[in-house]
Amino acid sequence: MTSSAAIATTIFGLAMVATIAVGLLSARGRDKGLAEWSVSSRGLGMLFIWLLMAGETYTSFSFLGTAGWSFSFGVPILYLVAYLTTGFAVAYVVGPALWTYASRHRLISIADMAEHRFRSRPLGMLVAVVATVFIVPYIQVQIQGMGVVVNAMTYGSVDLRVAAVISFVVAEVFILVSGLRGSAWVSALKDVLVIAVVVFLAVYVPLHFVDGLGDFMHRMVTEKPEWLTFPGHDSGGLDGTWFVTTLLLNAVTITVVPTTVAGYLSAKSPNALRSNAILLPWYQLLLFIPMMVGATALFVVPGLKNPDLALFSLVTDALPAPLVAVIGVAGALSAIVPMSVFMLAIGTMWGRTLLGGGNGADPRSRSGSAPADDMRTKKLSQLVCLLAGLLALAGSLFFPNTLVQLSVLSYEGLAQLVPAVLLALYWRRMPAVGAVAGMLVGLAVMTALWATGNDPWNGVNGGIIALAANLAVTGAVTWLRPAPAGPPAASGRDGAAEAASAAGGAP
Repeated sequence: MTSSAAIATTIFGLAMVATIAVGLLSARGRDKGLAEWSVSSRGLGMLFIWLLMAGETYTSFSFLGTAGWSFSFGVPILYLVAYLTTGFAVAYVVGPALWTYASRHRLISIADMAEHRFRSRPLGMLVAVVATVFIVPYIQVQIQGMGVVVNAMTYGSVDLRVAAVISFVVAEVFILVSGLRGSAWVSALKDVLVIAVVVFLAVYVPLHFVDGLGDFMHRMVTEKPEWLTFPGHDSGGLDGTWFVTTLLLNAVTITVVPTTVAGYLSAKSPNALRSNAILLPWYQLLLFIPMMVGATALFVVPGLKNPDLALFSLVTDALPAPLVAVIGVAGALSAIVPMSVFMLAIGTMWGRTLLGGGNGADPRSRSGSAPADDMRTKKLSQLVCLLAGLLALAGSLFFPNTLVQLSVLSYEGLAQLVPAVLLALYWRRMPAVGAVAGMLVGLAVMTALWATGNDPWNGVNGGIIALAANLAVTGAVTWLRPAPAGPPAASGRDGAAEAASAAGGAP
C-alpha cells in the first residue's frame, strides 16, 4: 500500500468510527418506543428536518451519477435539479397535509396511512410490498455507489466488496439503535463535508484544469455544443418531452416516497415543513458542481471508460491524499445517510402493517397500543430493517446488475402509489377497490412499456403514461360505485377534510 493510500484509508476509517459515534449518541436520553425510532416522536425542528431531507436528496448518485451523466449526455442531467426543486414546491402543500392526517391518527408510514384511510389492512399491506420492491434497489445502488467511492478514494486499496460491507455495517449500527434521529444527526456531519467539498471543487476544478469558468463555458459552447442542447450527446432520446414528463412525474412522486414521508412525519409542526420546502431548493444548487466537474472531464480525460468515475478521475491524481480522502468521505456519507433511511422506512412499514397488528384502522378497535405491543412492533421493524439491508448487500456482492436494473423503474413504480396514498386524502369517494385496481393497472402498464423497450414512448416517460392509466381506472371504478351512505366511521373528520385543512394552513 502506498503512502497516499495509507493516509486516505486511515482518514476513511476514522470517519466511519465518528459516523457511528454520532449516530449512537443521538439516541441518548430518548424514548425507546416505535414512534421515536421511526419518526423521532414527531419532534424534529426545522434545522434537523432540513438536514435529514437534504441528506436524502444528495446521495452517492450526486457524486457519481450526476458527474457521469454530465460527462456522457450533458443537458438531460438537469432534470435532477428541476424535479427536486419542483417537488419541494409540491411538498409545501402536500407535506403539511400528510403530517396533519398522520399526526391526528398516530400513523407512521404510507402503508399506515393507506390502511387507515380505506379501513383496509390488505390495502396497507399491498402499499408496503409495492414500496419495498422499488426501494430495495435504491439501497443496493447506495451500497455499490459507496463501494466505488471508497475504492477510488483509497487508490484501489479497499476492495469494492469490502467497502460495500463497511457501508452496510455502519448504516445498520446507528439506524437500528437510533432510528431516524440518528440519520438526522449523521446528516449534519455529512452536509458540512458536502458543502465544503463542492465549494472547493467549484473553485479548484475550473482553475486547475482549464483557465477558469469563463474558459470552461467558452470551450463547452464551441467544442461540445451537443452536450448543451436536447436531447444531449448520445442520450438515447432523452429530449425535451422526456425532460418535462419526467420532471412532472418525479416532482409528484417524491412527495409520497416512504423516506420523504418519514421526514414529513418527524417534524414538530406543519410550519416546519413549509419553511423546509422553501429552503431546500437552494440546497439543490450544489448539484451544479458535480455537473460542471463531469463536463470538465470531457477535456481532461476524454477517453474515460467509466463515466461514473469522472469526478474522482480528476481529483485523485491532482490533489494530495488527505483532500482526496475528505472528498471520498463526503461521498461515502452521501450513500450511508439515504441508505439508512431507506432501510428504516421498509422496516417501519413491514413491522407494523405486515407483521404487526396494523394501526387500529378498524373503528371498533382500540386506538393506540400497549407498551409491550409497541416494543414488539419496534423489534419486528428493526429485524426487517436488518433483513432489507442484508438483501441489498447480497445483491451488491453476488448479483450487482440484477436489482440495480429495477432502480431504473423505482420512481415510475412508486408513482403508482400516488392515488392510494395522496389523492385519496382529498377524494373522499375513492374506494379501496378503485385504489387497488388503478395501482395494479398502472404497474402493469409501466412494466409492459419497459419490457417491450417503449419507455420512453415517443419521448414520454413511461411512468407518467402508467400513472394516467392508474388514475383513469381509479376514477372509473370510483364513479361506477354508488356514493357512500354517510361519512366513514372513523375518528373525527375524514381524510379529505383533514388534508384540505392542512393545505390551507391549519395547525
